[in-house]
Amino acid sequence: MNSLILGDNLEMLKRVDSESVDLIYLDPPFFSNRNYEVIWGDAGEIRSFQDRWLGGIPHYIDWLKERVREMHRILKPTGSIFLHCDWHAQAQIKYLILDSVFGEPNFRNMIVWQRTNTHNDAKKKLANVCDVLFYYTKSDKYAYKPQYTAYDESYLSKFYKHYDNKGRYRISDLSSPNPRPNLTYEYKGYKPPEKGWAVSRERMEQMDKEDMLVFPKKMEGRIQRKKYLDEDKGVLVGDLWADIQNVQPFSSEKIGYPTQKPEKLLERIIEMASNEGDIVLDPFVGGGTTVAVADRLKRRWLGIDQSVQAIKVTEMRLMQQRDLFSQPFEIQLLKYDFDTLRYQDAFEFESFIITQFGGIPNVRQRGDLGIDGKSKEGVPIQVKRSDGIGRNVVDNFQSAIMRYDKRLYEKHQLEARPIGYLIAFSFGKGAYEEVARLKNVDHVNIQLVKVSEIVPMAHRPKLQVTQTVFQSDKKGLSNVQLVATAQSDCEIQFYSWDLDYKSNIGFRPSILLDKKGEQTLSLKAGQHTIAVKVVNDDGLEALEIVRLAV
Repeated sequence: MNSLILGDNLEMLKRVDSESVDLIYLDPPFFSNRNYEVIWGDAGEIRSFQDRWLGGIPHYIDWLKERVREMHRILKPTGSIFLHCDWHAQAQIKYLILDSVFGEPNFRNMIVWQRTNTHNDAKKKLANVCDVLFYYTKSDKYAYKPQYTAYDESYLSKFYKHYDNKGRYRISDLSSPNPRPNLTYEYKGYKPPEKGWAVSRERMEQMDKEDMLVFPKKMEGRIQRKKYLDEDKGVLVGDLWADIQNVQPFSSEKIGYPTQKPEKLLERIIEMASNEGDIVLDPFVGGGTTVAVADRLKRRWLGIDQSVQAIKVTEMRLMQQRDLFSQPFEIQLLKYDFDTLRYQDAFEFESFIITQFGGIPNVRQRGDLGIDGKSKEGVPIQVKRSDGIGRNVVDNFQSAIMRYDKRLYEKHQLEARPIGYLIAFSFGKGAYEEVARLKNVDHVNIQLVKVSEIVPMAHRPKLQVTQTVFQSDKKGLSNVQLVATAQSDCEIQFYSWDLDYKSNIGFRPSILLDKKGEQTLSLKAGQHTIAVKVVNDDGLEALEIVRLAV
């Protein structure tokens, strides 16, 4: 399953199966960012950065190396890793981390990405305009597909200077580079080259029919072929990448993340070092570019970040580009939505909560005597998706346990071990009194377990939207001000807006990151459906739909 996971990437990486990932791209906080690296500003990000730089660069290297070791473990033998950094710590990263963990023989290249041009500060010193991507593989067998860039106009003007009804072309030699006696023949009176033609007579005739040959005016000349521009893949890419611009201020892909990387950069890496269906991992999701590009290029993916905003903004980017062929994905937060758990399908909830408790759910839904599962030791479990569970439920559960397995019941009673676990959202006074009486009088131990003791829960925010319509302007447009106001048990992080909401498609944000929750829109006369989402510090969200008749 494609997954976005909120949490410390070291702990999350430890849960990933060994040798299960094909490609890793990581863009960790640069050592140069140690004084201003808190970007999103939410609590999770701030907590993770509090002691990052206390020990200077040695501490930073130890922090990063611990994570790279886990990445090496989970990478397949045919996998590749790209580590993105700047000049401040690149020597230490290569020697102390990557050479140490992956081995110097598995170093493939140091890619230099020119992310910007020089500015006025270059008058005082040499400007730093490049980042570095260290490219390593786990072994000498790995996925690699050469990449190409387009020719510049000066090259095209010099060589591709001919046109016909098929397009732009250049004149290409048809002679063989090596002696080819079997391809030494005359064609239409033209003598063959000294080492023979590069193609057979049959192929020559086919090219002639397709108007792909250029015949010289004199018979002693040499037949040549037309090579069209669309046949040429371009210039092979090396280790200097100066053709990919950084995200520009008015770029359509800009989301307001200061260190956001351009999609073309990740497109090149993913297409070069993986195949469709491969698994791509980004353990520092940030602005979500890796995940968004991997999803679009039909790769499976896994993204991890300690910032709830990074996870939720990435989710919104995925929603923007979704279509009928997009694969499903899941979001793993630190807390579960209380309402989702409380009101989901009863059997799904039973299976989920028993699994989270460490038990084994009962696959049967009928004839199970009210037993919904059992612990790994075989102790019966019953789940009630309710609040204020009373005494009668405890009594009925005790009877069901005895009928379910009387020998196990009596054995655990004799050993003063739990005979059953009763899980619910909350219990009433009568339930606690009955459990105490059973334990003290009948020596029967039934454990009452609240859902909140098994999984952390929080309440989603509440959201209201007010609207104010101003007078129409001269172009027939009405100005509408929408103000979203949210209430939450924790801090509100941001709002997103879908200005053309369609229920059959779902929420697809037109405005991804709005910190204030206020939008002024110019709308044409007619019906408009607008949706707004709010996200709080737990990653939980609320949706409000506004229907306007202008």
